[in-house]
Amino acid sequence: MQAAMDITAKYCHKEMEAYGSCVASNPSTWQQTCHELKIKVAQCTSSHPVIQKIRQDCSKEFVEFERCLRENQDKPASCSPHVARFLGCAETVDLSGVGKYFTKLVIHILK
Repeated sequence: MQAAMDITAKYCHKEMEAYGSCVASNPSTWQQTCHELKIKVAQCTSSHPVIQKIRQDCSKEFVEFERCLRENQDKPASCSPHVARFLGCAETVDLSGVGKYFTKLVIHILK
């Protein structure tokens, strides 16, 4: 999970910061108001193999978290248990083969 967070922070910092600021500034309308920024974060992170693997292996937990946010737009903090389940799942994802794939991909791109 730390690898995915590091990658996200490294490659998508600007997008994550803008989205986080939007959510914090719009507590009751963030779902609609910040939708475009959410899409930008998703587009940025969706191309990285580590994040793709976590999303694949923990899709059920992530979908449940997103559903909770939609149903509790005015009180997103009530979705903390869903976040915990998603993060718990992410911690268990086997990323051993992902690093090798990513290294090969980078080498291929640089050739």
